[in-house]
Amino acid sequence: MKGMFITLEGIEGAGKSSQLPKIKAFLEEQGHLTLCLREPGGTPVAEEIRILLKTKRQDDEITPLCELLLMYAARVQLVETVIKPALADGVDVICDRHDLSTVAYQGAGRKLSQELIAALKKLVLGDFAPDLILLFDLSPQLGMMRIQNRGSSDRFESASLAFFKRVRECYLKCAAENPELIKTVDASQSEEALDRDIRRIIKRML
Repeated sequence: MKGMFITLEGIEGAGKSSQLPKIKAFLEEQGHLTLCLREPGGTPVAEEIRILLKTKRQDDEITPLCELLLMYAARVQLVETVIKPALADGVDVICDRHDLSTVAYQGAGRKLSQELIAALKKLVLGDFAPDLILLFDLSPQLGMMRIQNRGSSDRFESASLAFFKRVRECYLKCAAENPELIKTVDASQSEEALDRDIRRIIKRML
């Protein structure tokens, strides 16, 4: 039986990384084999691209289009060498970010053409898509406050409030247009309440 592909989405500070191991543990309680990944990253090549994308630098700023192409380069490496083989072996894959991040961050956030992104996605991924997307919804103000409380910020976390507002609006628009695929959870609530909501959603899927 083919494994499930579940992706976690949301702005910075939404708590995706904290929930990832909890979702893994829950699925394993149900007898599922699971694999946790992140984007960009997940393979040696993709992890090097991740460092390039997330590092702040003064000598040569990455342009929005360069950022977009690097995202898809890392993504296709991960999908082809890790995700597809795992799913074929019946392993459930839980990934911290996937293609919807590009629609929100590079599309709405960096103001790149959504038509360009859709065409690139079709070229690189074809019809490959998640079985479930969990959208961790959080106000940009609270997200930025959480980032500041963590200390140092990376290149994406240092973006402006206006940037994150555009990203969130795009996420919510996509969720409204695809309610069967994208399930929104309130990321401002307690970890325990968030965990209950996520388990309820996944139970329905199972």
